Amino acid sequence: MSDEYTINENSQQQLADYDDDNIKTLTGTEHIRLRPGMYIGRLGDGSFPEDGIYVLLKEVIDNSIDEFKMKAGDRIEVNIEDNLRVSVRDYGRGIPQGKMIEAVSVLNTGGKYDSKAFKKSIGLNGVGVKAVNALSTHFEVHSFRDGKVRKATFEQGKLISDVTEPTQDENGTYIFFEPDNDTKLFKDYKFHDEIVENMLRNYTYLNTGLAIMYNGRRILSRHGLEDLLKDRMTNDPLYPIIHLKGEDIEVAFTHANQYGEEYYSFVNGQHTTQGGTHQSAFKEHIAKTIKEFFGKYEYGDIRTGIVAAIAINVEEPVFESQTKIKLGSTQMAPDGDTINKYVGDFIKQQVDNYLHIHQDVAEVIENKVKESERERKAMAGVTKLARERAKKANLHNRKLRDCRIHFSDVKNERKEESCIFITEGDSASGSITKSRDVNTQAVFSLRGKPLNSFGLTKKVVYENEEFNLLQAALDIEEGLDTLRYNKVIVATDADVDGMHIRLLIITFFLQFFPELIKKGHVYVLQTPLFRVRNRRSKIKDKAMREDGKKGDFVTRYCYSEEERVKAIQDLGPDPEITRFKGLGEISPEEFAGFIGPDIRLEQVTLHKNDQVQKLLEYYMGKNTMERQNFIIDNLVIEEDKPEDYE
Repeated sequence: MSDEYTINENSQQQLADYDDDNIKTLTGTEHIRLRPGMYIGRLGDGSFPEDGIYVLLKEVIDNSIDEFKMKAGDRIEVNIEDNLRVSVRDYGRGIPQGKMIEAVSVLNTGGKYDSKAFKKSIGLNGVGVKAVNALSTHFEVHSFRDGKVRKATFEQGKLISDVTEPTQDENGTYIFFEPDNDTKLFKDYKFHDEIVENMLRNYTYLNTGLAIMYNGRRILSRHGLEDLLKDRMTNDPLYPIIHLKGEDIEVAFTHANQYGEEYYSFVNGQHTTQGGTHQSAFKEHIAKTIKEFFGKYEYGDIRTGIVAAIAINVEEPVFESQTKIKLGSTQMAPDGDTINKYVGDFIKQQVDNYLHIHQDVAEVIENKVKESERERKAMAGVTKLARERAKKANLHNRKLRDCRIHFSDVKNERKEESCIFITEGDSASGSITKSRDVNTQAVFSLRGKPLNSFGLTKKVVYENEEFNLLQAALDIEEGLDTLRYNKVIVATDADVDGMHIRLLIITFFLQFFPELIKKGHVYVLQTPLFRVRNRRSKIKDKAMREDGKKGDFVTRYCYSEEERVKAIQDLGPDPEITRFKGLGEISPEEFAGFIGPDIRLEQVTLHKNDQVQKLLEYYMGKNTMERQNFIIDNLVIEEDKPEDYE
């Protein structure tokens, strides 16, 4: 009875503690710092294009791009010092000086709400550059207008200085920022040159005539989306790229000898990496127009092998999140056509006219469509059986340990965290399965070395049980729109066999689903090669601690020989060194640290000069002797020191 009274008394005390003092009002800056994800999406350290520091950079550059679109300034200078500090200078009109402080520090303040000065802008909500200011340890803004410059500096969004003085510099805006490396924000961040350059190139594709100077290098596009496709295609086009432009719309497309469909879509200069209503409209109407031109064929056969880009300008665009990577708008403007109709009318007229004029291109397209149709019909029976087998297997698939949250869950805020580990053997998959986050991390276990799929047709995807089940697990048979996991992570041992399996899996993706790699969804898991710990205590290392507390080992996990050497120097004398020869040797308790928040991933990428078919033919083809001679000529043998290991 007394226990019950105590519980009730405590509950009443807790209720009594909730009063006026518990209600707090945060300033805009405080709210951004407290809930940065609401404004810039994920944080990260700069290893991936979607990390927050690139969103900060984009928010600043978007304003300069808007000036260019208003025909105010045709060059932008971007400099990144030590991969940490950023400056952006444009030569537009400059921020109106009387409202400059408010424009960079007060939420819901901007010049784009009435759509008069900026008819079709990407930044309409008055948040972008304020978030940059709030999330930076140091932020500067200079507005050059008509012989005067107003300069202001901020720290974590708080105004430090504000001066106005005469100047002879050209009109425009200069912004400098250094992201906050606080542990709760961008800890140990670093801007990666290739990610920044790719972002800037996208800007120039969409704004022909704009010159961007990036750390002294000039980036310029003269042919817009045509240049984009030329730079991104890793297989030769079957016919010259068809490039069409209209008011508020630009498209470019061709076909290549590859499987799948590959799309790049943009809205008001923003790269919508997850597509949206404009991309869906293009896919629908390009297939419909070509089908009507020939009077036959199926949409899927027409789109197989297509590589395309579409850019549209929309008044008051609506995106599915603050990071603006998927368009949700259905109208070109509040009182305009639907996006589907606008895109459809343009494609119908322009593509149909083009094909009537260029009969040679139409013939090449038809031959490609016929080839896709023949292959589809040839494996129709196999496909049906494989789908039925995959459907049954999915009900009780021992190869797949699924997670709860998927990339295709449109409304789930954590969908971008979803990933799947592709492992070899039961021991490795067992360690990952026991230590994973069941909400966002799935595991798919291979039986052993998969089939070398180079040179085979897509029929093998349905005939080979493992490939078919992997395709079903990823849900990419009809394209990436239904992809279940944002990151597809190849997790194999770092030995010869593991490297071979890794290569075979990547070959499978390159051969049949190249867009999975081109869209940045494929990664390789980096796992430690060595464990180095001191011998100050014989007590079991329970928490992998490095704080040096008495009674615990100090442990370092090393991913390279250089890290091993440094760990020995730091933890000596006489450290205990263990070399991991396979994922199965790592306990689930230890593995949890390697696939948690500090996970190390290496993204599989394709570059402008990578020719997929030539790469695969050399590394995975039948030229065994050529590869053998290359290995012999370039082999380097490193001997392990026995005393270094247990």
